[in-house]
Amino acid sequence: MADPFFDTQPRDSVAGRLVAEATPGDNAMAVSVSELSGRLKRMVEGEFGHVRLRGEISGYKRAASGHVYLCLKDDSAVIDGVMWKGSAAGLAFRPEDGVEVVATGRLTTYPGRSKYQIVIDRMELAGAGALMALLEKLRAKLAAEGLFDRAAKKPLPFMPRTIGVVTSPTGAVIRDILHRLEDRCPTHVVVWPVKVQGAGAAEEVAAAVRGFDALPAGGPVPRPDLVIVARGGGSIEDLWAFNEEPVVRAVAACSIPIISAVGHETDTTLCDHAADLRAPTPTAAAEIAMPVLADLRLTLDAMATRSERCARRHVERGRERLDALARVLPTRDRLLGPQRQRLGDLGVRGDRALERRVARARGELDRAAGAIRPATLERRVEAARARLADVGRLIDSLNPDRILERGYARVEDRVGATVTTAAAATAAGALTLRFRDGAVDVRTGDAAPPTKVERGAARAYSGDAPRTSAKPDQPRLF
Repeated sequence: MADPFFDTQPRDSVAGRLVAEATPGDNAMAVSVSELSGRLKRMVEGEFGHVRLRGEISGYKRAASGHVYLCLKDDSAVIDGVMWKGSAAGLAFRPEDGVEVVATGRLTTYPGRSKYQIVIDRMELAGAGALMALLEKLRAKLAAEGLFDRAAKKPLPFMPRTIGVVTSPTGAVIRDILHRLEDRCPTHVVVWPVKVQGAGAAEEVAAAVRGFDALPAGGPVPRPDLVIVARGGGSIEDLWAFNEEPVVRAVAACSIPIISAVGHETDTTLCDHAADLRAPTPTAAAEIAMPVLADLRLTLDAMATRSERCARRHVERGRERLDALARVLPTRDRLLGPQRQRLGDLGVRGDRALERRVARARGELDRAAGAIRPATLERRVEAARARLADVGRLIDSLNPDRILERGYARVEDRVGATVTTAAAATAAGALTLRFRDGAVDVRTGDAAPPTKVERGAARAYSGDAPRTSAKPDQPRLF
């Protein structure tokens, strides 16, 4: 059997050739991969330069650059798609996986991976059904996060001083709100102008709500006590901005109470669920926000009248009760009669007791006066005088200086104490001899006589009168 790799015989098939050669009758030239990819790209773009595709979004992703990448699929096929940043910024809704859309654009190829894709210029929801499906999906998501819970709703102020309104400044909505507030109770209104439909409307409404919430109290722009988010009626597409997630989150997170008044009574948006209260129309929102001033005045007048009647009725009932009590209370004479009688008895008894006491004292005085006679008094005085004279003579006889008159002298030491023994005189050294008419200072042994200071101290100690010093010719004892 011949080896096919080394068979040099000519054959009809050229599949087993090692080197490519031109075959007679074959006019197909070999082309490069890039050339073929380029021809395919031009063919596809020329044939499908404008297409509209309907399909379900899958693998939706927005890159950091702002470009959007996704796939459109149906039951049996998938095609890649790309939407550049400029086109993606104009989307009227927020695409999500599972939403059916109609994409308008052109087909092109990507030679780097032998793939074709659609470059999307515009994308809309595929009918009202797809729009409602997207709305329901977003509603379920936000409800699961607790943005629609009734427990989180804030009470509206009874009479707000400042009302903030988020709406278009040129529409009839703001005129209706201002006119109704003026009719009911004029108040301060701050309008934050925004777009209420179309591209960028949701972002402007959300920014306005956050802006009102960020205003400081007491700032140059007064912080509202209540915010009204309002728009007139329209189709679901016209109201779609108020179903966008940024608006719903901003309304739910606002610390100021919010009334949502979007569309007519039959229109409902996710903003209505997130707000603290939904009003059927913008005009109804103004009616809810502010009470009627005239009604308030009537109410106050009625309450004042009722208060006056209640006060008057209370006084009348009190007077009736007082009269009833006065009829059953005892009289003053009945209350004070026993005390008055007792006081009279005490007065009579006091007078009698005083008379008896005076009579007893007068008797005692008479008895004492009878016992006191002049002769008796004189004898008592003479006896007292005799006793006094005896006491005087006794005191005079006991005076130690009386003996000095008979020639005696009293010996005193330095401090004026009387010296009674020779030993004490010797021990004292300096002595003073007191005579009837004066004193003489002497000394015993080598002791010096007492100084003037010592003699003065001795006199002060003994209580005597100042002594007269001895005359120069009087004798001194040494």
